[in-house]
Amino acid sequence: MARLSRLVVPNQTHHVIQKGHDEQIIFKDAADYAIFLDWLKQAADQFNVAIHAFVLMPSHYHLLVTPEHEKSLSLMMQWLGRYYVPYFNKKYKRSGALWAGRFKAIVVEAADYLIQISLYIESNPVRMSLTSLPEDYLWSSYNHHIGCRQNPLITEHHIFWDLGNTPFAREAAYKLAYNQFSLISEENKIKALSLAIHKSWTLGSADFKQSLERQMQRRVQPAQRGRPRI
Repeated sequence: MARLSRLVVPNQTHHVIQKGHDEQIIFKDAADYAIFLDWLKQAADQFNVAIHAFVLMPSHYHLLVTPEHEKSLSLMMQWLGRYYVPYFNKKYKRSGALWAGRFKAIVVEAADYLIQISLYIESNPVRMSLTSLPEDYLWSSYNHHIGCRQNPLITEHHIFWDLGNTPFAREAAYKLAYNQFSLISEENKIKALSLAIHKSWTLGSADFKQSLERQMQRRVQPAQRGRPRI
């Protein structure tokens, strides 16, 4: 099925992916990761984008965000690129594009998918065999969510708060959710999430998608195959 054009909806949660050009490395050392996160925090604050989860991988990164305005997300990503790309090119004596085109973003129904997408994002280093335990990977939001290290970049979503009445309860529930998500029995769910992300399909219930289509006056899910019914 065809990929849909990018859709950004104010005050809705989005899963964002930006890849390196030709899958090249975009973070080479700890300083690269650290300065990128510093600039991400500045850009998110400046353009009113709440960051709920993230992971920085050597050749790409994932964000789970809620933009306050329709242009907030694009402005944040543009600002980030204007700072990070010249920094990276100068440091490594290179020139030209760093990103593989425009970033991808899909709208996510938070009530049904926020925790799943957050876990999907933070489990990337384990799936890519960069670490065996998510808490050992420094460049993700997992340690924030399980209470090991507070990260000022993160704005906790109310869905995360619904996991428990106290910080300890929320952190324990999130860790349990990760352990369940990473089981072999969850492979089909991970594949389904990956496909939706690759195809830029909105993730949510039928009612949620229909509501978005009415609000945005455009299609947000793949068209049905075959001739329309008469």
